[in-house]
Order: sequence, then structure tokens, then C-alpha cells
Amino acid sequence: MKAVIQRVNNATVTINNEIHSSIEKGMLVLFCVEKGDTDDKLDWMAKKILSLRMFEDESEKMNKSIMDIKGELLVVSQFTLAANCQKGTRPSFDNAEFPQKANEMYEKFVKLLSDSKLTVKTGVFAAMMQVSLCNDGPVTFVLQK
Repeated sequence: MKAVIQRVNNATVTINNEIHSSIEKGMLVLFCVEKGDTDDKLDWMAKKILSLRMFEDESEKMNKSIMDIKGELLVVSQFTLAANCQKGTRPSFDNAEFPQKANEMYEKFVKLLSDSKLTVKTGVFAAMMQVSLCNDGPVTFVLQK
């Protein structure tokens, strides 16, 4: 399981030239389920994202979590994070979970984040999306479990 999380001033998902969802200050989460991932990993990932201190306090130190600032989350499924680029020039996606199970786990992940009572918006699983963002900092972290 992998996630790329970015601290954003705003982010938007567009599908077929129409805005599907957008957020203001918060976090863009690009999320990937890999073969063998479990619900325990989902729980860990959700808790880590909600508690990670990546927002600045009054002293401009990263001491606040998304919960502390009551920020918004935009969660986008991105199977390409499972890519293996070690051999050749064409990425292998053998590590990516099969779509049906990946979608089920993505939905569970979104629910875990939504249980926080923060605003959580999403892309559309397996859709061709355009994601735009204003990265704040820039601050970007890669989480893997």
C-alpha cells in the first residue's frame, strides 16, 4: 500500500472537462493498493495521514495535523504508484491489486478518513482524471506500508 500526500492550498479533479470535486486547504492523497494489502494496512495508513504533522503552527514549524487545522482531503486512486520501473523502459504493474479488490479497499480507505468528520472528497476509481493542485511549500511525503 502506498500513498503520496501533498499539502495543498487547493486541489481539483476534472473528468471529461467537468470539475468532479475540489478542496481548499488540506491534503491531496494519491492512493494505491498492492497485492497482499490488508485491512490492517488500511487502518495504519488512515491513522498516519490523519495524524501526520505536516502543517505549520504559529512558529512556522510542522507541528499540526490535518485534524488540527480541520483541513480537507481529496483522495484519488492511482494504481501507477505500484509500478516497477527497474527493468527496461516500460513500467510493470504486476504489483497492483486487481481492480475489484482495489476498489473495495479504496472505498474502505475513504470511509476510514471520512469517519474523522473532516471533508473528504474523491476522484472516480479507474476513470481518466486530470488532477490539479497548488502544492503548499511544496510539502510532499510518500507513505508505504
